[in-house]
Amino acid sequence: MTETKARAGEGLPRAQTLTNPSPAAEAKAAMTGFLNEFKRFQDEVKSTLKHQEERLTMLNAKTMAYGRPALSARAETEAPHQKAFNAYLRTGDDDGLRGLTLEGKAMSTAVAADGGYLVDPQTADRIQSLLLSTSSLRSVANVVQVEATSFDVIVDRSEVGSGWATETAATTETATPIIERISIKLHELAAMPKASQRLLDDSAFDVEGWLAEKIATRFTRAEAAAFINGDGVDKPRGILLPTKVADATWTWGNIGYVPTGAASDFATTNPADCIVNLVYALGADYRANGTFLMNSKTVGAVRKMKDADGRFLWSDGLAAGEPSRLMGYPVVVSEDMPDVAANAYPIAFGDFRAGYTIAERPDLRILRDPFSAKPNVLFYANKRVGGDITDFAAIKLLKVAVS
Repeated sequence: MTETKARAGEGLPRAQTLTNPSPAAEAKAAMTGFLNEFKRFQDEVKSTLKHQEERLTMLNAKTMAYGRPALSARAETEAPHQKAFNAYLRTGDDDGLRGLTLEGKAMSTAVAADGGYLVDPQTADRIQSLLLSTSSLRSVANVVQVEATSFDVIVDRSEVGSGWATETAATTETATPIIERISIKLHELAAMPKASQRLLDDSAFDVEGWLAEKIATRFTRAEAAAFINGDGVDKPRGILLPTKVADATWTWGNIGYVPTGAASDFATTNPADCIVNLVYALGADYRANGTFLMNSKTVGAVRKMKDADGRFLWSDGLAAGEPSRLMGYPVVVSEDMPDVAANAYPIAFGDFRAGYTIAERPDLRILRDPFSAKPNVLFYANKRVGGDITDFAAIKLLKVAVS
C-alpha cells in the first residue's frame, strides 16, 4: 500500500506540484510581455520617423537653390523665388537666384554685381506694410516710387490771372503762373540685422518674417528722424529744415509759425488759443486734410487743454486703429518732434500729403555676410529714399515763444 502511493507520486514532489502556475496566469504574463515589446517598437518607429522628417526638412533648404524636386508637399507649394531667397538667407546658396529675371514683381538678380540680391516680393511687401503702419510722417505724406536717382516735382504756386470782359472792351493781359521745380534726391538707407547660423539652420524659424520686421524697425527709426530733422546731406530734408518765419510775413520757401504766447511753455491763461490760431493759420483748402504732428510729451500737455466752455480739445479714437483727434483733426505721434521748450517747434499742422513728398526706389537689396561677425550672420539691407517739402504753404508750425 505504501509502495503504491510512492510510485504514484514518483518524480513529482508535492511542494513543486502546488506552486506551478495555472494556464490563465501563463497567458496573462505572455500578453503583458507582448504589449511591452509592442510599445517599445512603437517608440522606436516614432523616433525614427521624427528623425527622418527633420532630415528631410534640412535637405529641402539645401536642395531648393539647385532647382531639385522638393522633399515635402509644403515645399512644393512655394514659388521659385521664395525657395531661392530662403536658401540664400539660410545657407548663402545663390545659384537659384541667378536664374531668376524681373517680371512684374518677380525676383531680379541684376544687382548681384553691386553686392546682394533683391528681396522677394512677399518680403518687400511685408516691409512696406510695416513702414506704413508706423507713426511717422510716411503714414500721412505723399509717397511715390521711382526708378531714377531723383524725383522732380513741378509746383504751380500762383493762380492764373483772370478778369471780367465785356463785348466791346479790349481784354487786358492777365498774370502768368509761377512754376517751381523741386528736385528730391534719393539717398541710401541701410540696416544690418544679424542672426546666429544655428538659428538659421532651424527649419521652424521664420527667417523671412524675422528679417522683414528687423529691417522695417531699423528703416522706420532712420526715416522718421530724417523726415523731421534731416539736413539733406546724405539723407532727406526734414520739415523743420527750412527757415521759419512768423506766419504774418510768410513767403514761399519758408515755413510759417504761430507763437504759443509764452517764452518757454504754453501760455498760463487760455493755453489752447495758440492751437486754435495754428489751425486757422493754414489755408482752408489745406485745412480740410489737416493733421497734427507732435511727440508723446507734447501730447501729454495738449490733451489736458480745454476750450472756454470747459470741453477738452482732445478726443481719443472711437474705434481700434483710428487716430486720436485734436480739435477734430487726426494726430500722428512722432517722437522725433521737439519737446516743448524755449524757441522750439513742438507741433506741426498741415496737409502733409500735399506738403511733403517721399520718393523711393521699389527695390530693396540684401547682402548676406557670414564672415564679419562669426558665429552670427549679418544681413546688410539697403534701399534708396529721399524726401522734401513740396508745398511750403501746406505746413504750419507752433513756436514756443512770446511772439
